[in-house]
Amino acid sequence: MSLQAAEIHTVFLNPGEFHFGAGKTRISTLLGSCVSITLWHPRRRIGGMCHYMLTERTRPANSALDGRFASEAFELFLQHVEAAGTRPGEYQAKLFGGANMLADAAGKVMDIGPRNVAYGRQLLSSRNITLMAEHVGGSGRRKLHFDIWSGDVWLAFPQGSDAEIRNACG
Repeated sequence: MSLQAAEIHTVFLNPGEFHFGAGKTRISTLLGSCVSITLWHPRRRIGGMCHYMLTERTRPANSALDGRFASEAFELFLQHVEAAGTRPGEYQAKLFGGANMLADAAGKVMDIGPRNVAYGRQLLSSRNITLMAEHVGGSGRRKLHFDIWSGDVWLAFPQGSDAEIRNACG
């Protein structure tokens, strides 16, 4: 069944943002070296997406969770999973981004993207969340769209020969 654009609530995530919800919601973002994880509960048709920039930080006491860091974005997921009366292992995950986009002053490529990807995999594994699909690494940008009502994730590549949109739901 095709949905009319007016029926879909679209949420765009900037770096460090997070969204968890249900219904006719599409979450979108643009990734380079940052990483997005989508979590989806196939029976309840709820889920969310984060967009993190770095793996972790030393968090100041009494400070709010900061979605720019994978460890804290994942904690936001766990809070919403618990609030929904579900368990992490009931969700399906997909992982995207982590491109090599940054170089230091000497022109050497920094490994921020690969570290973000490895850390995301580690977080999912630590909670027995099945990683269903991923599209990571490389050197270009990715546009990502996650349809919560179906669990489908769509990628678009705004540059290069791989410019078509494809379903990465596997």
